[in-house]
Amino acid sequence: MELTLPRQGLMLALSSPSGAGKSTIARALLERDPHITMSVSCTTRPPRLGEMDGRDYHFIGIDLFLEMMEGGQFLEHARVFDNFYGTPRGPVGDTLASGRDVLLDIDWQGTQQLCLNVRADLVTVFILPPSMEELEQRLRTRAQDGDEMDHWFEYDYILLNTEVERSVTRVQAILDSERLKRDRQIGMAAFVNRLRGR
Repeated sequence: MELTLPRQGLMLALSSPSGAGKSTIARALLERDPHITMSVSCTTRPPRLGEMDGRDYHFIGIDLFLEMMEGGQFLEHARVFDNFYGTPRGPVGDTLASGRDVLLDIDWQGTQQLCLNVRADLVTVFILPPSMEELEQRLRTRAQDGDEMDHWFEYDYILLNTEVERSVTRVQAILDSERLKRDRQIGMAAFVNRLRGR
């Protein structure tokens, strides 16, 4: 039986240009790993067909969003066209304190804000496609992806997504390795002291 010690959770931020496979990798990781959960962002936009409040987003009004923003209740936030999006601080903090990890599907601007606000708890992964040809059509229609590609070097890990299964395995390896870092193993000192009879 595996011995489990108390651990501080971490935030795993995945970023990529559109079409690089980030969402597919994120879904597979959530299915395989019971110790990580997806962050649910707040947004002021209305729900789309099939979306559920609390599962896909927390759908809130603009007044409440601005109040939360002014009160420092977001780890990161952004305005995209006419709508606001933000990662709520409270639920993420509670999850990390419980020893579970949080997965964030986020762009480079959000990742930069997280790096400023919670760097010690953050692990960042940038996912690249195997070739620009595979992204060409989306890059034509979504100009912001060009900006996304410009920030690859700011991330802790860079993953070339040549094959989804291999990429998921590599992201899991990153996650497993980061969980073993000394600073996150908050129960280790007490355990070692017990081993030494102290």
